[in-house]
Amino acid sequence: MTNSTQTKLYPEIIEFIEECLTREHPESYLISILHKLQERHGYLTREHMYEVAQRLQVPASVVSGVSTFYHFFRLKPRGRYAISICLGTACFVKGADKILEAFRKKLGINMGETTKDGLFSLENTRCLGVCGLAPVVTINDKIYSRVTPQQVPDLLSRALAD
Repeated sequence: MTNSTQTKLYPEIIEFIEECLTREHPESYLISILHKLQERHGYLTREHMYEVAQRLQVPASVVSGVSTFYHFFRLKPRGRYAISICLGTACFVKGADKILEAFRKKLGINMGETTKDGLFSLENTRCLGVCGLAPVVTINDKIYSRVTPQQVPDLLSRALAD
């Protein structure tokens, strides 16, 4: 086990892992642990995953496999403004692909990337459950409905102003 003075984890994460270790099948709490860690740090580092594996006494490949399999885990830092474009059927039919292209051109990044200044990340989502408002874009927790490609510069300006 890693010495606590050399740990890459946060005290509350270590405490949660130790609590999980007292339960039956502690390895079944892996996803919960990773969620808490990502919530605290913003993304999962290789060092975090290795230490979680050590503390849970599971192979590092298991932790890495779970972290890369589930789309809700991030392995790279996210921008200050996370832009998600719904690419579900209703949004796609109503032009989400054109909105994505407008964001890509304006920001100079592709899906899954972050601008060099660390301000914007471009992500996709499959459904936000507001299909009647399609196409939908979220910037952090704010939802924008019936978005057009022409609105992209204004949406970016609004995000910076908030």
